Amino acid sequence: MTNGVLPAQALRALIATGAIAADPPVREDQLQPASLDLRLGTVAYRVRASFLTGKGRSVADRLDEFTMHKVDLTQGAVLEKNCVYLIPLAERLSLPAGITAVANAKSSSGRLDLLTRTITDGGIEFDRIAEGYTGPLYAEVCPRSFSVLVRAGQRLNQIRFRQGQAVLDDAALAALHANEPLVSGEAVISEGLGFSVDLRPATGDLVGYRAKPHAGVVDLDKIGHYPAADFWEEVRTKHGRIILDPGAFYILVSREAVTIPPDYAAEMAPYLAMVGEFRVHYAGFFDPGFGHAAAGGQGSRGVLEVRCHEAPFVLEHGQVVGRLVYERMTERPETLYGAGIASNYQGQGLKLAKQFKTG
Repeated sequence: MTNGVLPAQALRALIATGAIAADPPVREDQLQPASLDLRLGTVAYRVRASFLTGKGRSVADRLDEFTMHKVDLTQGAVLEKNCVYLIPLAERLSLPAGITAVANAKSSSGRLDLLTRTITDGGIEFDRIAEGYTGPLYAEVCPRSFSVLVRAGQRLNQIRFRQGQAVLDDAALAALHANEPLVSGEAVISEGLGFSVDLRPATGDLVGYRAKPHAGVVDLDKIGHYPAADFWEEVRTKHGRIILDPGAFYILVSREAVTIPPDYAAEMAPYLAMVGEFRVHYAGFFDPGFGHAAAGGQGSRGVLEVRCHEAPFVLEHGQVVGRLVYERMTERPETLYGAGIASNYQGQGLKLAKQFKTG
């Protein structure tokens, strides 16, 4: 197999051989073009603090140290804001040699400010799974802005599998952009494709949303249900800049429209920490076909989940805030993002999570 990110058809092969297993079995609709959605199990453990397992130790052993109480998820339960939960996932792995995996929060989890990370037995990093790993998977979930109602089987995070080195260096990325433009406007290429924040919209002065600090519970199954104004304050400016408040969570949008060609995938990564007292809070996966014309896109802008740190910070239009790291696929996926599958964010602009309705 050539080096790269494994597409859905390769993930089916891993499922067939038992390298990816689950109880209940993996569903077809969990397969995305270049990733697999992971499902919550039937119980959540309220723990005192986030933790990494550590070499030679199991998550089950550490749970005995940190668990405060158990929560049954079979009929649905509320995960309280600013509390940390560890949830066994339905899926487990037995990775063959040469295959590694990386997990990430799904887009809707990030837009809800749900800190969602994957941990494993013997793990020394969040979301990174080494070749040869055999064992269970767990989601660490900490709602940061809103308490959420969750149920067994829901999907807060996803996993991507790689064979060998897949990341394009800057020279390869520049060559790809020259052959097929990856971004509207000038390409800023430095350890990935840089993108900036849009604070001068083409129409109006709405540039983003800020989470309200004392909102109600969000039931993750209710799509287009909640009036945005009950949970979010509109952020408007006529001056091309806003001041980020420490501890506040914002939904903003990139100035650039980006494209992920069918033979590539991408991952959003934070920009250098030295550029300011904030970060684009969650990384995220961009599937092959995101923003691509053949898959129904004409460039799609990236939604930015931004949290300010210790000091108020002035964020200005066009400021670079993150980067997309492009990776080769081992082969083109059978389906592309947005092309006949349930892709919520193809062709997106500024957009809240799918549970909210605006206007």
